[in-house]
Amino acid sequence: MCHNPMGKFTLRLIHPINAVSHQVLTRYLLQKLFGPSVAGVTGDHYPLYLDLPSNMVGSFLMGWWGVVFKGDIVSVSDHLAIGLTTGYLGSLTTFSGWNQKMLDLIVDGHWVFALVGFLLGLFLAAYSIKFGIGTAKCFKLFLERINRNKTKISNWRVDNRKRHLAVMATLVLMLGMLWSVSGTLLKEDFNSGSSGAQLWLACLVAAPGVWIRWFLARLNGRGLGKTGHLKWVPFGTLMANVSAACIMAALATLKKVVHTKTCNTISTAIQFGFLGCLSTVSTFIAEYNAMEESNKNWRAYVYALMTILISFGMGILIYSVPVWTKGYE
Repeated sequence: MCHNPMGKFTLRLIHPINAVSHQVLTRYLLQKLFGPSVAGVTGDHYPLYLDLPSNMVGSFLMGWWGVVFKGDIVSVSDHLAIGLTTGYLGSLTTFSGWNQKMLDLIVDGHWVFALVGFLLGLFLAAYSIKFGIGTAKCFKLFLERINRNKTKISNWRVDNRKRHLAVMATLVLMLGMLWSVSGTLLKEDFNSGSSGAQLWLACLVAAPGVWIRWFLARLNGRGLGKTGHLKWVPFGTLMANVSAACIMAALATLKKVVHTKTCNTISTAIQFGFLGCLSTVSTFIAEYNAMEESNKNWRAYVYALMTILISFGMGILIYSVPVWTKGYE
């Protein structure tokens, strides 16, 4: 067995970070595929916001990897489980982007659209994870019937020093390559202020977001104070989503004030990359679903309202009020 705690910590850190560039690209592609330029299903001025498809896909996959098959994945490597759920799915979905689109709607006077956007976003994400759990259970039952699940996976488990080092080296190499490619492409496109420049910069700044969220997750289940009051509230996830939504609103206000290509490129990249990865819908909806299926299902609705109302309320103060009072275009 591996007796290097620092090595395990580093590997746990690298796993979620290594998934970041992949998820940023996936979220970007889903935006383009379902957005106005291709399918026309989502848009900036409708309750069906641009990040809705990625939030639904991430919540669906959370039902597979984060619920039904989580034990099987952990039996291979708990680091892999963290990488897939906290890293990839947590960053594929974004709460701050969802909240900001609703703020944009009320700035334009579409209060009903914003309300519908929150209700639809919550319902569709909640249904997506339930659909994911249901289909995953069916597939797992199918595997059990054909005895494929009895295949030994112990040989694949990352449980000693050599395997930890091999995986760590592979992930560091992949991360370095992704950052190198993103940096090279960014250098070519940065001055153009194009969406490509925003995407490559987003890939570079996304990693700290998922790392901070992974660190904040340690606060989940601890409650408040020495007595651990309100342990049922995932304060780590709540802090990540609310703080990301507030910073997202602040950058949106900055873009209204400073009209330059550089400011727009950097601000949009931080919003899409860093804040998109700092906030999460898949983890939020997994926690919501677990509460809803418990004996105290009222906690799910309180948690959802708490997250949405605090984020939206702070966003109104940080973004909407300055836009209304100052007349920013």
